Amino acid sequence: MANPSSQVTIGLVNPKTPVNVGGIMRAAGCYGVNRVCYTGKRYELAAKSGDAQYDVDTKDAAKRIPLEGVESLLESVPQGATIVCVDLVVGATPLPLFTHPDNAFYIFGPEDGTIPQQLIDAAADVVYVPTVGCMNLAASVNVLLYDRLAKTTQIKADDELIKQSRDNNNRTKVKHWLK
Repeated sequence: MANPSSQVTIGLVNPKTPVNVGGIMRAAGCYGVNRVCYTGKRYELAAKSGDAQYDVDTKDAAKRIPLEGVESLLESVPQGATIVCVDLVVGATPLPLFTHPDNAFYIFGPEDGTIPQQLIDAAADVVYVPTVGCMNLAASVNVLLYDRLAKTTQIKADDELIKQSRDNNNRTKVKHWLK
């Protein structure tokens, strides 16, 4: 979808819920993310709890895209990647005004907190989505990745992409009615 030489990694600071991580993995599959990593133990504990969870990664992106627990996001930055933090932080750049790097390591804060200052200080850029109120973590990842796609000049957009991407029970077509 984007530049074939670009690399995108998502870093999550101590995510809380399997539903959000599943939504992020689905977005990762839709937008060509190469890897997702996370710190902390809350996600792992919640995923192992045995409680019924909603399976939001219905396209099984987690089977194709690595999802790794790591000790440190800074030690997990891919070689040549630019660190971009995404959070409601004073002094951040509004996402509509941001130019995405080809090789990006996007870091998102937890659902109930913020990105630690150490990570903000290490970032080349800090951006935010200019909404009224804060968005859900998975929604924030989706919006950022869509913005990256919308700003690229190499978009694959045709009926074949639609046919490959839609669910099996969708065979709807646009009919152009003659007047």
